[in-house]
Amino acid sequence: MNTRLRNQGLRQQGRQFAAQAGVWRTELTVGLLTVLIGAALLHLAAGVPASVFAASLLTYGLLVCMVLHTSPAAFHRNGPGLANRVTFLRAALVMPVAAMALLPAHLDAGATYWLLGLAAIALALDGLDGAMARRTGRVTAFGARFDMELDALLILVLALLVWQTGQAGIWVLLIGLMRYLFVAAGWRWTWLQGELLPSRRRQTVCVVQSVALLVALAPVVSPDLASAIALGALILLSYSFIVDTLWLHRQGRNLAGECR
Repeated sequence: MNTRLRNQGLRQQGRQFAAQAGVWRTELTVGLLTVLIGAALLHLAAGVPASVFAASLLTYGLLVCMVLHTSPAAFHRNGPGLANRVTFLRAALVMPVAAMALLPAHLDAGATYWLLGLAAIALALDGLDGAMARRTGRVTAFGARFDMELDALLILVLALLVWQTGQAGIWVLLIGLMRYLFVAAGWRWTWLQGELLPSRRRQTVCVVQSVALLVALAPVVSPDLASAIALGALILLSYSFIVDTLWLHRQGRNLAGECR
């Protein structure tokens, strides 16, 4: 009985994946081409081995699985919308950058400059998707989460690259890991799972992290200066998380008091 239910569940998930793949077919094609072009630039212009194609396709495959698994059924009727298409394009640009984190032995100056270019384009498009969603009236929980997770992934990848290139010590990974550590802490202290109000401060700090890591990654920046820039970004990020943590703690205590 359990096996039959499990098989039925797997078949249903398969049908949902297939349906969402049909909804996203244009974006999947454009995204694949974007990933291949990015990998080709790294291979042909920067001399990165052909393994960059396999690593890029691996990261892209994980992206596709995540998107198809979490896309709401409402997209079957109206499609993902222009804003989510822009976010998916940004994600496709990030995939070759993430792939290079799997190939640290080939992070020379030439490859790093190409990575900076891809990441800078993805960062420049950040904010455009949200503006489009508001303008077209297609603001969704999926789109907001997709954009947030992509920002977090880009910051994590950039922090990893800054460390791998020797621009800063392993402590720089805290910039990329802090959000994930915050989420993990919420499993132990459930009041951390409370909903935060929209914050311009939080958005600004996120952008600062990405820009600071891009600057720190640049080969023309000395390791000492890169470390100082990354440290300043980490201090600012820590401050932002402390503010949010204290606010959630107060909210949790107030809620507990009301329940008594």
